[in-house]
Amino acid sequence: MDLGKKIRQMRNQKGLTQEELADRCELTKGYISQLENNLNSPSIATLTDILSALGSNLAEFFQEETEEKIVFSKNEFIEKDSDGVLWNWLIPNAQKNMMEPVLVELAEGIETAGDIPHEGEEFGYVLEGKIAIILGNKHYLCKKGEAFYYPANKPHSILNKGKGKAKFLWISTPPNF
Repeated sequence: MDLGKKIRQMRNQKGLTQEELADRCELTKGYISQLENNLNSPSIATLTDILSALGSNLAEFFQEETEEKIVFSKNEFIEKDSDGVLWNWLIPNAQKNMMEPVLVELAEGIETAGDIPHEGEEFGYVLEGKIAIILGNKHYLCKKGEAFYYPANKPHSILNKGKGKAKFLWISTPPNF
């Protein structure tokens, strides 16, 4: 870890000059400059004072930040073709998240396997074709450009009701695909 660089970044984020930080910690501007350029090392007590003046503490300062993956490309999607249903999991390992987005393509006349009632909610947006959302014994038609949303507390599935394939984004929370 580049201690000096991290202190400089924190100082700049707070909009402080080296002199202002030094005054708050009863240090000299020269000491802060040397510290930021890694020309000296602070004692634990001095580092604690500096971090306190910067609104932080030792635990936060030394905590390694892990880069969280935000954008996923098509080659990272997980695809499964099963009896006329093409599943594309858009976020790898999404089952550990709060929601799970899946891009689904249904061949003409095909229905997803029935899902038993569970906690959570489901949302979808139809990109192509026409589908029926089957909740219990009721059917709800949904076509291209329309969305659906329902609590998952009844048996449910989705049926392609149009000519050709149907394609829709389906998001479940909690994940269960």
